[in-house]
Amino acid sequence: MSTATITSKGQTTIPKDIRDALDLQPKDKIQFTLLSDGTVILRAKRRSILELHGMLHQPGSKPIPLDDMNPWK
Repeated sequence: MSTATITSKGQTTIPKDIRDALDLQPKDKIQFTLLSDGTVILRAKRRSILELHGMLHQPGSKPIPLDDMNPWK
């Protein structure tokens, strides 16, 4: 278990073992989620929108023309 201290300005340093385990680098963003029982979940947010390109592609499927996607034809 790692421990950190909060400064008078509300800042803290993420312990090195946690930074290493999450492969956190300078400029990385982290997201905190507070659960109703007081648990805090920390997630590293480093994904670029560009990494999502092609994620929904299914090999062998044909592209759908834009005109066929318009529901108000």
